Amino acid sequence: MRHGGQILVDQLKIQGVDRVFCVPGESFLAALDGLYRSGVDVVNARQEGGATMMAEADGKLTGRPGVALVTRGPGATNASSGVHVAFQDSTPMVLFIGQVGADMKDREAFQEVDYRAMFGPLAKWVAEIDTPERIPEYVSHAFHVAMSGRPGPVVLSLPETMLSAHAATADVPPANPAIAAPSADAVAEAARLLAAADRPLIVVGGPGWSPEIAAGLKTFAETADIPVAVTLRCQDYFDSRSPQAVGDMGVAISPSLAKTVREADVVLVVGARLGEMTTQGYTLFNVPVPDQTLIHVYPSGDEIGRVYRPDLGIVSASGPFLSALAAAWPAGARGPAHWREAARAGFEAWRTPKETPGRVKLEQVVRHLAERLPDDAIITNGAGNYSAWVHRYYAFRSWRTQLAPTSGSMGYGLPAAIAAKLRYPERIAVCFAGDGCFQMTCQEFGTAAQTGAALVVIVCDNGMYGTIRMHQERNYPGRTSGTTLSNPDFAKLAESYGGFGAVVRDGADFPDAFEEAVRSARPAILHLHTDPEALSPALVLSEMAAG
Repeated sequence: MRHGGQILVDQLKIQGVDRVFCVPGESFLAALDGLYRSGVDVVNARQEGGATMMAEADGKLTGRPGVALVTRGPGATNASSGVHVAFQDSTPMVLFIGQVGADMKDREAFQEVDYRAMFGPLAKWVAEIDTPERIPEYVSHAFHVAMSGRPGPVVLSLPETMLSAHAATADVPPANPAIAAPSADAVAEAARLLAAADRPLIVVGGPGWSPEIAAGLKTFAETADIPVAVTLRCQDYFDSRSPQAVGDMGVAISPSLAKTVREADVVLVVGARLGEMTTQGYTLFNVPVPDQTLIHVYPSGDEIGRVYRPDLGIVSASGPFLSALAAAWPAGARGPAHWREAARAGFEAWRTPKETPGRVKLEQVVRHLAERLPDDAIITNGAGNYSAWVHRYYAFRSWRTQLAPTSGSMGYGLPAAIAAKLRYPERIAVCFAGDGCFQMTCQEFGTAAQTGAALVVIVCDNGMYGTIRMHQERNYPGRTSGTTLSNPDFAKLAESYGGFGAVVRDGADFPDAFEEAVRSARPAILHLHTDPEALSPALVLSEMAAG
């Protein structure tokens, strides 16, 4: 006989879970007891949103569901931020939430929430486990759902009385979800359309990738000489050094790439959703029927045709499709070199640094790191204008070196960097954060210190919510409100946790400060004082304010 908490942890171990992120709560004490001496690493976050963001990042890194445990009520509402990231980023994750005991349900007991209603729009599946005997069944199904089709988050509610009850029940083997593969006819048609194109383009992103799939894409694109664009915050899917790399279809797409997309005659989209950011507000393709011949490959059928009607829709995971496409490709067939060369030239011009105001210039900081860091360094960020410098000037070279939320969630960078450093302690993990973004989750620096996650946080402090200020100047020039920030000394925050801290007011001091941070082998914060005039890589505040 085992209590429900022990049964739960035993199922997690069967599913291959070696780490969980949590904020402890009395609603799941039995689960915490099950974790005692279980061999599963328990990472205590400071706030439930940080815990779920760490779990989401861990899911991105491993391809298996990241796991978080939080308590009921306020714990669950805090945790919802990371669930939303996992949903929009199509990341496998399982969130367990403590719940009031079954003997108190439906009385609006202390911190009671209906999690099916709360998380229904944010998760692939939400359920509550009523008896300990069914824990193995529910956990197995949760992992299957989280990884099947379009991956995403699953939420399981755990009533306190259920977890503490004892039961004799059999374990369930690990989840092994089916992977969608394309038909031979569909692949042959995709190869025919692409090979016959005068202006072909491949667009990649989305879930279910791996180093092997990314390497296969690179080999195919170089063999076929077809330009490849990546979607928002998927820049590590394709080596930016490849002559076929032509940029990212993100928040600030280059004019050259936008022109390439519009002028393409055949566009093959593999693994990516054609959402608002990728399509620049649904303007790069006509809705609902694009001018371009559209081939859309996606792991579940409900996304294909959701906004755009493809000429050829293929339900398949990215890996099986790309392998089949390479095998079906006509020998010697290559795209027009002048088309790819023009797209590449536009990308190179876009990446040439444009000087911005101030003594600390983010274009120089990012380019220095791009030249200094090894290919496997992991770069993380949340949301804000500061990230535009990272996306534009950092050269991503290998798979899973970029962790950033396509959902646009502020505060993501630090929890993601903690998860990355814990998963790959031998690799350098660098978090970029704005002063506003960082303060959404800055308490998680304590988690980094406690776990010894020797990451480096680069706080870009311009004293304001820069993205919102930019939009204010565009729409209500000279009438700004609610965007000014009064900030602490972030370097001293790092030192207060026993980490390394340094203030950088001149860009010339950054290289030495960064090297000292890495050598310290402690969690580190570099507090960069950036000029508020530098709103983005291309926008100057005073020029916008002047009209």
